[in-house]
Formats: sequence, structure tokens, C-alpha cells
Amino acid sequence: MTDFDVQLFVIGAGSGGVRAARVAAGLGARVAIAEERRLGGTCVSRGCIPKKLLAYAAHYREDFEDAAGFGWSVAQPTFSWERLVGNKNREIDRLNGVYRELLEGARVDILQGGAKLADAHTVSVDGRMVTAEHVLVATGGRPFKPDLPGIEHAITSDEAFELRELPRHILLIGGGYIAVEFAGIFNGLGADVTLAYRGEQILRGFDDDIRRHLNAEMRKMGVAILLETDLAGIVRRDDGALDVEWSRGSGRPDVFDTVMFATGRKPNTEGLGLAELGVKLDDDGGIVVDDWQQTNVPGIHAVGDVTNRIALTPVAIREGFAVAATLFGGRRTRVDYDNLPSAVFSQPPIATVGLTEAQALKRFDEVDIYRSDFRPLRHTLSGRDGRSLVKLVVETASQRVVGAHMAGADAPEIIQGIAIAVKMGAKKSDVDATIGIHPTAAEEFVTLREKETKRRHDDVDAAPGERKR
Repeated sequence: MTDFDVQLFVIGAGSGGVRAARVAAGLGARVAIAEERRLGGTCVSRGCIPKKLLAYAAHYREDFEDAAGFGWSVAQPTFSWERLVGNKNREIDRLNGVYRELLEGARVDILQGGAKLADAHTVSVDGRMVTAEHVLVATGGRPFKPDLPGIEHAITSDEAFELRELPRHILLIGGGYIAVEFAGIFNGLGADVTLAYRGEQILRGFDDDIRRHLNAEMRKMGVAILLETDLAGIVRRDDGALDVEWSRGSGRPDVFDTVMFATGRKPNTEGLGLAELGVKLDDDGGIVVDDWQQTNVPGIHAVGDVTNRIALTPVAIREGFAVAATLFGGRRTRVDYDNLPSAVFSQPPIATVGLTEAQALKRFDEVDIYRSDFRPLRHTLSGRDGRSLVKLVVETASQRVVGAHMAGADAPEIIQGIAIAVKMGAKKSDVDATIGIHPTAAEEFVTLREKETKRRHDDVDAAPGERKR
């Protein structure tokens, strides 16, 4: 310790970096953390939290419309994008302050500014040199935009949160979770939304039944979805409108006031000095680490989205904890990535844990598929034609539940509970023995009885590409 200013220097004060810093400090280590933007990282400032707040706002239009079926007379509601963004920003400011209090309470030194590695044990923060026994890189990721004519006229999710006005006609490019979430947000808030994706179906990597179901439900809500469609370029008119041209798919010119790209994210590793030190990076610039978050250069570690593996906030937090426990807690700790639950806050939301049907058929000789497609009780009075879907994937030989999937209201809340059972190795008989809570959508899981058995050689949909969740 006498050879270094600190025992752990964390670059990036997002969820994973802050967790590692606080745990390490709690274990007695001297810790410093550097951040050039706001504390809390992407999740708090430009991701999960503001996205969820906007998704709440988008759902109110449907709630106002549904109220009549339940006896309420509601005057024509009005919406203020400016007020929503202002309220959202105040909450982000509050959370930024919470993160600062947590770090200061743990006696972590906070350095505001851009950090770069001078060597494996020295970090430069806007010219100030700090030596460290260990350096943890937790700089997250950033939205990616392809090199297309007129791409400078397009925005990403970062800018979407700060738009001065709600778009009237918006084109979303992409078919992943960010694209479908913002499609639901802007559609729910009253914009005319078109989503264009080059693939054959949205949400590659999720269960195929869920993908098809969400596509159908989004279309019911008014989102125009163009599949197997590629954008060729964007041209800004004199009046500010955006002409878009297609290279594949849509055969007609289209005009929008906003074009947003949600075509993936790239690790934030540029300008950190990693390549110069010989730190191994993947083809996208992600930091390659082992099971204990250690890079190929001793003393340099990495967690979270910057490793280009599983882009989930809870995963980054768990990885941050594991690094601190390994380095300063006296026990080598690694993260178990099996049966990770995740959700997409689309309209309607979806959630999943474990294997998709296609993935299970790659791993096992035979699986039993249980599914239920139903009309939620609420819609019997609201008059909507929206439907929900629940699905279980069970390995036939052991009868272990290896996957659970849902599309519909409260899916993330429901699957979070089911994820515990899946993680514990629950069998279908355990699910059957559980008495349901009535009337709920969740009880559909414990009343599934009809099955379809599929074998590895059956003609099933090709397994989608593994997703970075």
C-alpha cells in the first residue's frame, strides 16, 4: 500500500464501478473513482431509469382511454413533453446526488474528469497522476450509428431523452430492445411511429413466440413495423423535414421530422490508453476479461458493458462486487451468468429467464413446451383486443423448467419472482403443485397443463443469435 496512492482506482462511476468502489472501501481499501459525466452512468442518466419513467408516461394515454369502460368520465387529457422532461431531469439530479452521498459516505475519493491509463498502475485524470495497485475500467458503452449519407441528421437514445419537442413523425432504425422500447414510448405519447429493422423479426435472441407476439401487439397499438428493410440515407429538406431513402425493403420514399438509430452500442474504450498498454480488446473494442474480471495485463480489471458481454445493470453490479470481494475480501469470487432474468419495457412489456425454445432444442434431445395466449381480465371491460402470452420450456428427461417467458402487463414483475424458481432448478411438478393467486395473469404459469413435446430433429425455427442482454 505504501507504493501506491490508492489500492483501487475505478474509471467510470456507473452502476458497476460505484458498486466495486463502495464494496472495496467497505473492506478497508483506499479507493478513488473518476467520472467525466454525471455519477450513476448510463443506467441512471441516459438509460434504465429515464427510459422507465418515460414508459410510465406513455402508458397513461391507454389508461385514460380505458377508464370509460370502468365507469369513469374523463375530460380530454393534454400532454406536456416539456413538463415530463423537466420532471425526469429533476429525478436524475436527485439520483446523481444520491450516488455522490453513497460514495462520500464510503470515503471514496471522487475525481471529476476524463481518465486515461499512463501505465498499468498509473491513471491520469485531466493531467493529475494517481498511482493504484489495481485499476478497474467500468466506462460502459455508447450508442452506435453506422456510416451512412446524412447520418449527422439522426439521433440516438442519448439525445432522445433531451429532445426539446415531442416528435410528430419519427422513424426508429433497429429491432432490439432500445428500438422497441422507444417505439412504445413515442407511440404512447402521441407520435406517429415507424420502426424499420433489417432482420426477419424484432428482438433477435428472444424466444420466437414472444417476438411474434410483441410484433402483433405493437401493430395493434399503431406502430408501423417494416422488417427486412435497410436505410440507404437521410436528406434534410429546407423546411427541416427528413427524407429517407431505402436500399432494401420499403419501396417508397418517406418523410419524418426525427430519425433515431437504435442499432446497438459499442464499448467505451477509446482514449483510455488500453491498446497502448497491450490490453486485449475484441473486434468491437470490448475489454476481454477472464472469469474474475481480470484482463491479460496484471492489475487491470473491467466490469459491465465495457466488456461487451451482457449489457444488464444488475450484471455490472454483481461483477463490481465480485472484483472487490476477490481483491480485498479474501475470497475469489466470480459471477454465475446462468438463468439471467431480463425485461424489455416495451408496450406491452416482455420478460424472460433461462433458455428460449430454440436454445433448449440445441442443448437437449427433447423439450416440453407449455404456452397460454389469453385476453387479460382488464380488457373485458376496457374493450381492447390486446392479449398476453406466457410460456414455459421444460426439459423432458428431467422435467426441469429451463425457460420462462411472458409478454403482457406486469411481465417484468412476474418473471422476477419466477426467476428464483428457475435458478433453484424447479421442476414442472413444483409449478403444478403451486396454488395460483386468482384472478391474476401470473396464475397462468401454474395452470399450464397442455404441452407440445419437441425433439431436437423436429422442424423448428432456427435458434436466433445469442443476444448481448
